[in-house]
Amino acid sequence: MGMMKEFKEFAMRGNVVDMAVGIIIGGAFGKIVSSLVADVIMPPLGMLLGKVDFSELAITLQEASGDAAAVTLGYGQFIQTVVDFVIIAFAIFMVIKAMNTLKKKQEAAPAAPPEPPKQEVLLAEIRDLLKQK
Repeated sequence: MGMMKEFKEFAMRGNVVDMAVGIIIGGAFGKIVSSLVADVIMPPLGMLLGKVDFSELAITLQEASGDAAAVTLGYGQFIQTVVDFVIIAFAIFMVIKAMNTLKKKQEAAPAAPPEPPKQEVLLAEIRDLLKQK
């Protein structure tokens, strides 16, 4: 039972839960970007390049024979994956850049001096009263 309790404490720490949420959102974001590239960016790009469908671009290394399928090198799919990566990397770069900017602003803001202890405040009041007399 001790091991289960330790695991539960580990799993319920804020960092682990935050990481899990980040992974889930990252996976969904990856799917969105893949769809954006495959369905929105690549078709017009293919039309501009002479009605090319990038998902079908491949070099046949060995033709199909009998029951054996053709051996192809699908470089069009690779190009789409590279575009996916560049978009995701740029989005992550922008998020990290924004976080660093906010962090610098927080560090640059001067911290207010801490309040003096009660004793010092009282002593300062007494000093001021004595000066007035």
